[in-house]
Amino acid sequence: MVAALFRLVLFVFIAYVAFLFVRIYLGLKRAGQRQRQAPRQVRGEMVKDEVCNTYIPCEEALTEVRDGVERYFCSEECRRKSKQG
Repeated sequence: MVAALFRLVLFVFIAYVAFLFVRIYLGLKRAGQRQRQAPRQVRGEMVKDEVCNTYIPCEEALTEVRDGVERYFCSEECRRKSKQG
């Protein structure tokens, strides 16, 4: 009786370990098939936001001309901070 129970527990354990190996193998196989996306290429000139020192593409920047100088901002929040201080 005890030997049969021990065999059953051992069989369940071995089956579980085999299941984990198959799962890991299929996961690695699937990960190898995924194509990695290339990083986003930014074309054009990069400009610096003088408030937070972030570089952003000129086409995406918010601009403002103040004292004859064109200034670039990454967000409306940075533009407001520039006006305040």
